[in-house]
Amino acid sequence: MNEASGASATVPSGGNPPHLVDGVVQDLEQLLSDGSYDEVKTLLEPVQPVDIAEAIGSLPLILQALAFRLLSKNEAIEVYEYLDPVVQQSLLDRLRSGEVLELVEEMSPDDRVRLFDELPAKVVRRLLSELSPAERRVTAQLLGYEPETGGRLMTTEFVDLKEFHSAEEALSIVRRQASDTETIYSLYVTDRERHLTGILSLRDLVTADPGDLIADVMTRDVVSVRTDTDQEEVARAIQRYDFLALPVVDREQRLVGIVTVDDVIDVIEQEATRDLYAAGAVQAGDEDDYFQSNLFVVARRRVVWLAVLVIANGLTTQVIAMNDEVLKQVVLLAAFIPLLIGTGGNVGAQSSTVVIRGLSTQRIQALGLMKAILRETAAGALLGLLMLVMVVPFAWWRGEDPLIGAAVGISLMAISTLAATAGAALPLLFDRMGLDPALMSAPFITTATDVAGVLIYLRTASWLLSQGQVGGL
Repeated sequence: MNEASGASATVPSGGNPPHLVDGVVQDLEQLLSDGSYDEVKTLLEPVQPVDIAEAIGSLPLILQALAFRLLSKNEAIEVYEYLDPVVQQSLLDRLRSGEVLELVEEMSPDDRVRLFDELPAKVVRRLLSELSPAERRVTAQLLGYEPETGGRLMTTEFVDLKEFHSAEEALSIVRRQASDTETIYSLYVTDRERHLTGILSLRDLVTADPGDLIADVMTRDVVSVRTDTDQEEVARAIQRYDFLALPVVDREQRLVGIVTVDDVIDVIEQEATRDLYAAGAVQAGDEDDYFQSNLFVVARRRVVWLAVLVIANGLTTQVIAMNDEVLKQVVLLAAFIPLLIGTGGNVGAQSSTVVIRGLSTQRIQALGLMKAILRETAAGALLGLLMLVMVVPFAWWRGEDPLIGAAVGISLMAISTLAATAGAALPLLFDRMGLDPALMSAPFITTATDVAGVLIYLRTASWLLSQGQVGGL
């Protein structure tokens, strides 16, 4: 994506704010259906490319290609990069091969690679073979890096300066390359072997004296990532330092590309969606196509962990069966089981959510892992105490005996404390083991708190009975 598209958070002059896009879609569909193609061009002329992409994506399939063909060449290329991957693939099937090749050839390398990741291998091979030698080489280079790494995320379009250039010469280079690069706000300095030696902002270059050497005005302390750096770490680095772009180097510290902030926003959205799916025990697959998938695919993604939980919760049934004597004596005890295990699951889910978020933002490291666990344990105990105050009077009233309320209250306190501890400790443990804490925590916490909660409750009630402290039982 070009830098102009993400340079401002406000709606550019002549553009359409988001709440007006729906109106554009309605008018666009009506004009296309009526064959008023000149009016379509007039309608879309003041609309921003990202809004045009949203409008086209909302059209029926048969009208999407028609609307896209009415765009000018340059506008079509820019709009195409904003389209949903599903719409991009649909257009590839409907456009002529010459139109497809022109679109793919003019895309920025990083956007082209993301498109190729969504296409069948056979189609990718065909498109690669039809690209110009230079674009084919760049695309093959990016595709050679592991998915979800800095190398796969980067673009090779950047301004490369040398230390011996004067500020005047550098400005001339920027002017020549500006239209073909991803961003010119950050300029990178390399030596003859392309090793990254410094960085220079466009502001510093413009304000420097024309005769100043780049070596004298650049910053040598450069923050960079490697081609094999995980994309989440790349996103955190850009967020931490408030960069518009981040240089990517290979093992020999040679500059091979840059990652821009607009690509990082996509990564943050992707990872957040993935974590939400994982927290709900859903296999994410390709997040973009979930709502376009058929019901069988949706069910397949969700059934795995549900099946695991059904099997695991058989342990809960076994615990209840092993303690059936106490339930036979006081049938009312069974009425409070859903309340107790539900509370444990909710407290555990709350603790795991804040810990997983802390791991994602790396703020939990500042507190310390053990302190984080102890903090959640204390929070769980306090929550248990507060709920005890609300639940025990009700349990006492329903059971017509204070020790029924005591059994529920003690169990509630213990379950809340245990659930909060497990909710904090399990994500940290899974993270240390190299497993996805969001994916692993929810099912394990739910199962553990269910089994442990029922066991604690029934054992507590059984102990009170054995002590002969329940007067009317």
